[in-house]
Amino acid sequence: MRPGRVAVWLEAMRLRTLPASVSGVLAGVAVALQRSHFDWLPALLCLLFAVIAQVGSNFANEYYDYRSGIDKPGRQGFRRGVTEGDITPRAMQRAMVITFGIAALIGCSLIYWGGWWLILAGIFIMVGALSYSAGPFPLSRNAMGELAVVVFYGLIPVCFTFYLQTGYFSYDDFAAGLAFGLMSANILIVNNYRDHDDDASVNKLTTAVVFGRDTVAWAYLVNGFLAVGLTLGLWMAESRVALILPGIYLIGHFMLWHYLRHHSGRALNRVLGLTAMLMLYLAVALVVVSALYQY
Repeated sequence: MRPGRVAVWLEAMRLRTLPASVSGVLAGVAVALQRSHFDWLPALLCLLFAVIAQVGSNFANEYYDYRSGIDKPGRQGFRRGVTEGDITPRAMQRAMVITFGIAALIGCSLIYWGGWWLILAGIFIMVGALSYSAGPFPLSRNAMGELAVVVFYGLIPVCFTFYLQTGYFSYDDFAAGLAFGLMSANILIVNNYRDHDDDASVNKLTTAVVFGRDTVAWAYLVNGFLAVGLTLGLWMAESRVALILPGIYLIGHFMLWHYLRHHSGRALNRVLGLTAMLMLYLAVALVVVSALYQY
């Protein structure tokens, strides 16, 4: 039975992955709070831009994967509306253009705080969002998807959210950006680990296909510990008691890694969603701790 019209578009947005963009912005807010520079309006606009740009990127991924023929009906992952015939390619292309257009308008509003050079940054972000699935060298099909995620869902949202509130960049926002980028990459690792067989059958060269399931599974585990290590300074700047919070993250992270290693197929959709939510938990916890320290 086909899902309803609203349901197929919500599925195409991939709501389970949106905590990645939200977490990056929240991490930038947390670092700004520690520098006593919180400004809610540019922070809110950064959040809207990040979420809408990610939705646009998800639309582009579905559209261009369909056009290239690497998606097929009945895949192990979440339902692809265009491939399954729930959404027409033309409708998906139109939704992609409109979504990127809205993101661009929001991005232009940030010029007020960051200056005209942000136009170049915005162009870079949009090109990156399209290059993930389209162009002569799609990153997602050439074992560079995780690297792109580290940049576009970690370094860029964290560092630019921090910059637009403070007017400068720092080591702390770079470290936090790298940390949340690695956690975002873990969402993609689960996706690629789950889809290994489907991707290999159509010669889609994800990291799981190129390096193997075992390698990316271990990368998943290491990324979580590296992320906490990179943010230790932010937690300890508040109170050593605050270290309990990333400790809870690591327990959950290890449990998800163990589940990942012992399951396959659609059972891993749960791990993907929980990986994103665990990342969001850590971002929210960092914001709360930073805010309490300041006020």
